[in-house]
Amino acid sequence: MDKLQNSNIHTYIAEEIRRKITVLQDTEWKITFCWVKAHAGIRGNELADSLAKRAAANKNIPESYNKIPKSVVMKDLEEESVKKWLRKWPQTTKGSNTKEYFPDAATAQTPTKTIFRSSSRVIRK
Repeated sequence: MDKLQNSNIHTYIAEEIRRKITVLQDTEWKITFCWVKAHAGIRGNELADSLAKRAAANKNIPESYNKIPKSVVMKDLEEESVKKWLRKWPQTTKGSNTKEYFPDAATAQTPTKTIFRSSSRVIRK
């Protein structure tokens, strides 16, 4: 509900909901959004939950990724890349020079300030 009220959010789904609300309001519908407790036997909520589950299980509905904001895709890709890197870093035999400075991938992610460099190690602050 917060995203629908925030006029700075222009995701496909938010804009589509706003558009449909406007169309209904133009035909004299009164629309009110409110929070309802899940699984409390509220008929409309139970129906919405049932329809959402059925749609999620339906393999005949084509997936559409062109309506996902690019920022969400980029964030997910970055998170998955970091997870993969963290898993593979200890096992790889490549990057021995880099591993001297960053023995584990977690420290390589943390920005550091080099204060002294010798041929064998870096002292980080």
